[in-house]
Amino acid sequence: MPNPRPLAIALVVALAAGAAAPDALAQKKKAPRKAPALPKGQQTKASIVDAALRMAAQLGLEGLSIGAVAEAMGMSKSGVFAHFGSREELQISVVREYYARFEHEVFEPALQQPRGLPRVRALFDHWMRYTGAELDSGCIFISGAVEFDDRPGPVRDALAEAVGAWMEAMARAVAQASAEGHLQTEVDAQQVTFEIHALILALHYETRFLHLPGAVDRARRGFDNILARYGSAAAVPVTSSPRGQRSR
Repeated sequence: MPNPRPLAIALVVALAAGAAAPDALAQKKKAPRKAPALPKGQQTKASIVDAALRMAAQLGLEGLSIGAVAEAMGMSKSGVFAHFGSREELQISVVREYYARFEHEVFEPALQQPRGLPRVRALFDHWMRYTGAELDSGCIFISGAVEFDDRPGPVRDALAEAVGAWMEAMARAVAQASAEGHLQTEVDAQQVTFEIHALILALHYETRFLHLPGAVDRARRGFDNILARYGSAAAVPVTSSPRGQRSR
């Protein structure tokens, strides 16, 4: 499974490339590569991670066990141990797979938008759609932060790297929006990113814990308010994607 750190570095490089990034991605899409078939052992390992990811979405990373995953896969415990030497290794693989899917659904589509406010909005819009699909299950980043916030170790490190990669990407996009004149020149990109991140956390809390209606609309209005507060007077308004649009 991919390590979030190299992926984060590649993402920041793509963001820094600015307007050239969409063209580069478009060229890659024009010549789709045929993925080689994975060896049987790797296919089995990927299937185990997929089953463990579905389980972790419902029960949290701490809810994972070699025995439960083996039962879900119709395998023996020793069969799962052959691919993952420990429960901790399985948990880390789940975090990395979750991050890889998050990158594919949120980062990659946003990079096809022009640098500046369109890209910031695209990041938020795709993040909201991804989050919307999780409201009936759960976000591993959020539940994992609660489970491992005071427990140093490799699983916590993997979670922190993945979340840090996302925060770094959003902060970079905000800084570019400022450089493009879409946001105030002296805007604090970290502060704006903090406020945007807080909207997603509040959305999960109000939807999954309090079961309050209208939380999604409030999150979107909150995002528009953030951009209005930090926006440049000379900026041309850029509207969000249609509310009903679904992720691919």
